[in-house]
Amino acid sequence: MNEDFYRARASQVRDIAERADPFTKQRLLKLADNYEFRARNPSRASRPTARPIPLPFTQNDRKA
Repeated sequence: MNEDFYRARASQVRDIAERADPFTKQRLLKLADNYEFRARNPSRASRPTARPIPLPFTQNDRKA
């Protein structure tokens, strides 16, 4: 998922929260905060690696 997706989802959840009862509103606003956090801080899995992944050797690459 990318930053734009999480920001859009947070906005949608906040819109729903405006029409919700107080208990649900509180939970929805917390959920929106979580989406905003994800937009600002991508998971480690989605970050680019610091070094490229090495390619496996083929028979032609090995020295005889």
